[in-house]
Amino acid sequence: MTQQKTILRALAGETLPTPPIWMMRQAGRYLPEYRATRAEAGDFLKLCYNPELAAEVTLQPIRRYGFDAAILFADILLVPQALGADLWFVTGEGPRLSTITSQSDFNKLSDKDNIHETLNPIYETVRILRGALPDETTLIGFAGMPWTVATYMIAGQGTKDQGPAHALKAEHPAVFDALMDRLTEATIEYLSKQIEAGAEVVKLFDSWAGSLNAADFQKYAVEPARVITQALKERHPGIPVIGFPREAGDGYIGFAKATGVDCVALDNSVSPEWAAKHVQVDGCVQGNLKSSHMVTGGQALVDETRAIVKAFKNGPHIFNLGHGITPDADPENVQLMIDTVRGG
Repeated sequence: MTQQKTILRALAGETLPTPPIWMMRQAGRYLPEYRATRAEAGDFLKLCYNPELAAEVTLQPIRRYGFDAAILFADILLVPQALGADLWFVTGEGPRLSTITSQSDFNKLSDKDNIHETLNPIYETVRILRGALPDETTLIGFAGMPWTVATYMIAGQGTKDQGPAHALKAEHPAVFDALMDRLTEATIEYLSKQIEAGAEVVKLFDSWAGSLNAADFQKYAVEPARVITQALKERHPGIPVIGFPREAGDGYIGFAKATGVDCVALDNSVSPEWAAKHVQVDGCVQGNLKSSHMVTGGQALVDETRAIVKAFKNGPHIFNLGHGITPDADPENVQLMIDTVRGG
């Protein structure tokens, strides 16, 4: 059955008559069943660390929509927490962390071998999912990329321009580079354990890659992706890897060859026609419908969905959004998108 899973076929370079489909943040607040389960858990972090409930919310969109893949329900900031950072979520505002702004702050972090006690519940969620998912559904594990995770650890929260991380990189490069190395090592260990538990694909989320200039993009987005991908493929031959250097622009060109990823996920700041010409020539691409269509729906959603499918029809393609679905999305619009992809 593994060889027949459509997402694995696309990741192996096969051009399919109908692209497989899943959706970033498909388990989320736009679904009433998710909101009910989160309320049962008590808060977001308790939900992440409760394997039974985390598996339940991962399965909810599969039951409702029949996506071709399920993505593990977790959060990219669990790795910093496992390394010893304090992590909490402020309702309506998002995550908060203790900050890393000096060598003494960095020295308080654990090393890569001490993360698993904290993260064992995540691996248990993966094991539950492998037993519970339909045979045709691919299980995707994931992690945040070092640059993106570091921006949160340095600022203590999300920022519009990742300014604190850029400042630390410029003013204290030794501390910054040490943090990047620690995160790279931890990400390899974390994803390796997910694969051992049953993840069939892993995705690398570099949500803030677009704020890196050309030289820094190579050093802090491309190179970590290459190191992580190479290490995972050495440990787990044949494991497919999806890379998502969001808002990379021209940095998408050659990203697959430079890093070894099997698929490049695209945000919606690039057109599918451009990406077909410049990125899909190197292999599978994923994307890239605007998330706002999940809110507004209508004929515009149908037209844009068809245009994306058409643009990528001559090569391997996994249909997805250009970013995660938002809490104000209408579940009916998700169904309309799926019906359009599968029905033409």
